[in-house]
Amino acid sequence: MNAVLKPHLEARPQKALRFLTAGSVDDGKSTLIGRLLFDSRAILADQMAHLEHKAAGADIDLSLLTDGLEAEREQGITIDVAFRYFATPRRKFIIADAPGHEQYTRNMVTAAAGSDAAVVLVDITKIDWRAAGVPLLAQTRRHALLAHRLRVPSIVFAVNKLDAVDDPQAAFSAVRAALQAFAHDAGIVPAGIVPVSALRGDNVTTPLDVPWYRGPSLLQLLEHLPSADDDGDAPMAQPVQYVARVDGDDGANPERVFWGRLASGRVAIGDEVQVFPSGERARVQAVRRAGSDVGAADVGESAGLVLDRPLDISRGDWITAPGAVQPSARFSATLAWLDTEPARVGRKYLVRHAQRWAQARIVEVVHRLDIQTLAPTDAHELGVNEIGEVVVELQQPLPLQPYATHRVGGALIVVDPASHRTSGALLVQGTTS
Repeated sequence: MNAVLKPHLEARPQKALRFLTAGSVDDGKSTLIGRLLFDSRAILADQMAHLEHKAAGADIDLSLLTDGLEAEREQGITIDVAFRYFATPRRKFIIADAPGHEQYTRNMVTAAAGSDAAVVLVDITKIDWRAAGVPLLAQTRRHALLAHRLRVPSIVFAVNKLDAVDDPQAAFSAVRAALQAFAHDAGIVPAGIVPVSALRGDNVTTPLDVPWYRGPSLLQLLEHLPSADDDGDAPMAQPVQYVARVDGDDGANPERVFWGRLASGRVAIGDEVQVFPSGERARVQAVRRAGSDVGAADVGESAGLVLDRPLDISRGDWITAPGAVQPSARFSATLAWLDTEPARVGRKYLVRHAQRWAQARIVEVVHRLDIQTLAPTDAHELGVNEIGEVVVELQQPLPLQPYATHRVGGALIVVDPASHRTSGALLVQGTTS
């Protein structure tokens, strides 16, 4: 079975696609992005001249287009997330090149949290594809699981470096079967599994001309992927990021404008809203966007709301549809732990929910997920790069919602109060109080 476009991915107008490349170290992520930029002619003349100068007559190293830090060029690895932009006649793209090293998994999580799709590269030269039950690399499995848990809508597996094996048809067939088995066990429905050679450009932007693969190129697949489901059908919810005081036209009667990005739903003039944590209600008197008055704003847009009566609202509060959220101080969640210091029961942490900070502690580690078997295992703590289920108590209630239905209302970051390191990501499963 070759990768084919799903019925709901047929050609239609699409907004810009935000996608990340993920996978293990040296799988070719930076080279793949460089190939996309090179073939789509998104490289500036001075960049091209620099690459040709560095190559000194040899093949151009396309990975240098994303590995911009000096340490990255010295070590030949990606450390931080690099963003690049390009466009085709069909669509615009925003690419995040995420690190493959386990040490920098937190950077991959950051990139995945705002992505519409993830391209997980699989280096076929690192896999014993002739073995029974082809073993996948741990970081390939980890990145795919994290992208899935972070609700990245489309996950594409790109089997790379097929030019380096003696029987690409058999190799791709074996690895594809292993990826399908893993995805089935993990509950992932891949948007596609495509063979590529990032170095040579095979099946990256131009379809592969071989009898054993008749599916789309990677770029063709990306051009038809849907953007993220932005919770547009959910009740209106907006975390307040900034409060502006604007004088009236006559210099009197100043207005307070509550700015933030709509996390879900739609807001329009005349709508009744409720404020968290006060519980006070008001009606929307005006909606502003980019300094202009508009009638309404939709999910994903940054908007300023003016209410019909003065209320005590500050950064970190929420403005929602009445009754849309119920504050909770105890919840269960998936925890992706990113710190070298383990996550321990009873220890206090700081958590950030949208723009609000609160103190929290882990009261139970329910289980740890075994990356290889995908089975839950008993655990009393979570180590670096481990994923598990935990129960958390908050010092003060927060307007939490399940992450499965609300990407903003159900996500929290965990910060170590002593070191101030970002230690983990919490994805709310359900609330208990």
